[in-house]
Amino acid sequence: MKVLMKGNEVIAEAAMQAGCKAFFGYPITPQNEVPEYMSVHIEKRGGVFVQAESEVSAINMCYGAAATGARVMTSSSSPGMALKQEGISYMSGADLPVFMVNVSRCGPGLGGILPAQGDYFMATRGGGNGDYRTPVYAPATIQECSDLVFEAFDVADKYRTPVMMLIDGMLGQMMEPVEINPRPPITVDTTWCTTGDTSARAPRVINSLSLLGDVLEQQNIARFEKYAQIERDCTLVENTVQDGDETVIVAYGVPARIAQNAIEELAAEGIRAGLVRPITLWPYPYDTFQNLPASVKNILVIELSMGQMIEDVKLGVNGKYPVHFYGRCGGMVFEPAEIAQKVRDIVGGAK
Repeated sequence: MKVLMKGNEVIAEAAMQAGCKAFFGYPITPQNEVPEYMSVHIEKRGGVFVQAESEVSAINMCYGAAATGARVMTSSSSPGMALKQEGISYMSGADLPVFMVNVSRCGPGLGGILPAQGDYFMATRGGGNGDYRTPVYAPATIQECSDLVFEAFDVADKYRTPVMMLIDGMLGQMMEPVEINPRPPITVDTTWCTTGDTSARAPRVINSLSLLGDVLEQQNIARFEKYAQIERDCTLVENTVQDGDETVIVAYGVPARIAQNAIEELAAEGIRAGLVRPITLWPYPYDTFQNLPASVKNILVIELSMGQMIEDVKLGVNGKYPVHFYGRCGGMVFEPAEIAQKVRDIVGGAK
């Protein structure tokens, strides 16, 4: 049965139904409904809610709880997520499964509370030190917010890695009908977990410290072999491009929905365009751009930023097509008519 829910609340509810047993966070707009919902409901279901004294404390609490093998979650918004970067690097170095949500706002710095997509680099490249990658999911609907929570927890557990969901403030605040479809947690090896009970086993140590260069090198090589497997098995993309389409619009999250409206507007004029929507921002669906129809002549990247995803699109295109960009920032959201006009300009020969 579908119910009408806000995006932030859906993420929290789906996380609990996915088996989340501990939430650690700190208030910041526009993600506050996530911890608010958790504070009301998770303890009734046998879990733990802690409002930490800061985002730095919250991410380190996640480190400790994840080390026990529990399903653990935190959420924040852009400046708060920036403060968590050191902890994310530590958790990656300790191979800990944690689910993180960034309900992004405009920046840099404190910026404003309006929606934006300027956290793409931080999410897909990471702001912490060292060699690591973080799987990143970018839902475009409230239903996907729910469905991808279960996927994210499973990937975190299977590959022992922090996983992020990146949405903007619009998706966090809007309401849509949703049906939460729970699935049981996957079965994973737990012999690495530390529970404090050493009565029948040797002590286990979980940290990200390795003072021997050759040992750390091998750990990083093994970690990147794991990342390569994630790239092979976990890349998600929606591709609506058909033979005859001349322009491909690339967008993720809510802007992809705006792009779809623009595509419909253009179709009424006889201008053919299709959509490539990355659902995972890392691993990125590079191969999609090497398998487009022969009719494709141009790529248009649209983002609520000054242009960050365009770098990944250019890597995927590898010089095969001209890549154009249209973006808004500062919390300004483009209209379908703006995207449609940009496509008209491109088709007409403008750069």
